[in-house]
Amino acid sequence: MVDDDRNILTSVSITLEAEGFEVETFNDGQSALEAFNKRMPDMAVLDIKMPRMDGMDLLQRLRQKTSMPVIFLTSKDDEIDEVLGLRMGADDYVKKPFSQRLLVERIRSLLRRQEAIATNEVAVTEETKVIVRGSLTMDPLRHSVSWRGNEVTLTVTEFLLLQALALRPGFVKSRDQLMDVAYDDQVYVDDRTIDSHIKRLRKKMRTADDDFSAIETLYGIGYRYNEE
Repeated sequence: MVDDDRNILTSVSITLEAEGFEVETFNDGQSALEAFNKRMPDMAVLDIKMPRMDGMDLLQRLRQKTSMPVIFLTSKDDEIDEVLGLRMGADDYVKKPFSQRLLVERIRSLLRRQEAIATNEVAVTEETKVIVRGSLTMDPLRHSVSWRGNEVTLTVTEFLLLQALALRPGFVKSRDQLMDVAYDDQVYVDDRTIDSHIKRLRKKMRTADDDFSAIETLYGIGYRYNEE
């Protein structure tokens, strides 16, 4: 957890440790990055406005080497920061002042999904079988995605959204349906969050193919995966 507010670091780390988590805290992005370079955590909770290196810069550095889940802590009025953070690859955000119980639930939600994707012991179901849709290949058990043979690195949230769309090519998924895929029932996010994840997902797919257009927006309805 990275935040320049020592009171938040202390109180939240006590709560998380009581819930069974091992927590390391840092007061600025630079100190956190130096520690992450030695040992990468299972996930990170980052404040945005910090000295030495802010949360946006830290996230950008992290996304060059890891797809681990990241939650942003944002101030009440920082809607621009929320959108930018999601587009840069954050999985979720929580607004300050926040309920510590809410933060714990969001951390657990992301880690459950990360574990389900990463483990090779998951039962073989429709959701864990290798998906081949034209130029797209997804292997849920290995958390791997390729487009026309080019590997694309996705966060856990981006992977789940693409998987949900690709499982039913030609069928429309509403934003509410995609929220259910990416988040637990007790976690509410607004439409803008899903839209930002989809924009980030498209941007990543276009690193493998400038002409990628398989994800279609149906304005006011949702999104659809169109197989070649």
